[in-house]
Amino acid sequence: MSLFREATHRDTILFVNGIRHSTIEAIDTYRTRYGKEVNILIVIDATKKDKIKAAEQFSKLKRVTIITVNVDEPIKLKRALAPYVDRLLAFSSQFEDSIPTLQKLQPFLPYLNGPTKDSLDWATDKIKMRRLLKAHDPAISPLYTVVRDATQESIETVEKNVGYPCVVKPAGLAASLLVTIVYHREELEEALKAVFKRLNKVYAERHGRGTPQVLVEQLMEGEMYSIDGYVNDRGNIYLTPPVHVKTGRAIGFDDFFGYQRLTPTKLTKPKIEDANKVAVKSIKALGLRSTSCHIELMKTATAWKVIELAPRMGGFRHTMYSWSYGINHILNDILIRIPQKPVIPKKHKGYTAVFNMYARKEGTLESVSGIRKVRSLTSFVNLTQRKNKGDQLLFAKNGGKPVMEIVLFNKTRSDLLADIRRMEKAIDIVVKPKGKRKRATAQ
Repeated sequence: MSLFREATHRDTILFVNGIRHSTIEAIDTYRTRYGKEVNILIVIDATKKDKIKAAEQFSKLKRVTIITVNVDEPIKLKRALAPYVDRLLAFSSQFEDSIPTLQKLQPFLPYLNGPTKDSLDWATDKIKMRRLLKAHDPAISPLYTVVRDATQESIETVEKNVGYPCVVKPAGLAASLLVTIVYHREELEEALKAVFKRLNKVYAERHGRGTPQVLVEQLMEGEMYSIDGYVNDRGNIYLTPPVHVKTGRAIGFDDFFGYQRLTPTKLTKPKIEDANKVAVKSIKALGLRSTSCHIELMKTATAWKVIELAPRMGGFRHTMYSWSYGINHILNDILIRIPQKPVIPKKHKGYTAVFNMYARKEGTLESVSGIRKVRSLTSFVNLTQRKNKGDQLLFAKNGGKPVMEIVLFNKTRSDLLADIRRMEKAIDIVVKPKGKRKRATAQ
């Protein structure tokens, strides 16, 4: 096990394919807290033009170096890393779609802590994940089966091994892509035909992991939560407070996107302890180490079940944990890889909610109203509009992104809930599907 005190000459942290905006601030905090100058090296796969363009905003910062290299050419990759390899303190991928690039870099970073290639494969392929979770503890995973086509034989396999209702989801895609709930045979036939028709194309467009396959699993009824954690190179796990997740399905969408995320939750201490035990089991089942983990859980009537686990920070968690607890999530993600112990304050400062706002219909965005009202709310923190007039809108299951993201914070839960209600009534997204103008309220 490498120790921090043995790496005092190392002053650079490598990030794969880009960084989040708050990463610069986290590095500044590290410098202040530990009295150590740290630089940032961003290594970008030369074939990822979108990643190269996104990183341009950091290119003028003095402590940031960006290099692009074809990661599929080992000699070029070796030469590109050579000037930095002895100065590297840690490496990280802050985005799930960059994990394949990280895996290609790992053999050239043999003296740094990191998750194994196999554990990353297991944690980003839903089928491998399910098999290992079941092998570790069958009680934490729902029933499932794997199908490779939309034949009657596959449908009968699903009915025998899983039953209805069930969820159809590709094994190697994230962000609710092509995920569909079905309640009977006709819907299952339709869903399988639709997913296999688009599967190869979407895998190519969204950098799907592994061989295109489809997982069909039992639909778990209950409340959805997520927990982020940090696991060091010795398997010590540090968990953050749970976040309650309300999906699009909970507000009437035929879609699984995360509509609302809220923390702190109303879970009792015993319930949180039970959720934490399952989260730890899921991390151990996949053999993850030296990484942050994002665990999605379902609180059913009888037990906690694992929906999915990812070897990364959860979306919006840095913002939420910072506002509600003073936790520097990005800094902790770096600390666990060095390794140093993460800092997790327990006392909460207030309540944070984050929203992904989608239109009720797919089509062309015509207008958005209510933004000024939302900005005037006492709880308002931030609003980022991702789509503009004329942009094409799709549901998350079809590869779409939200029209906007909204962050609210308040010291009291009741005042936050009141502002959430005001926000939901204020925002109105108008779309034009197939040449016809229709109104589509976001909530």
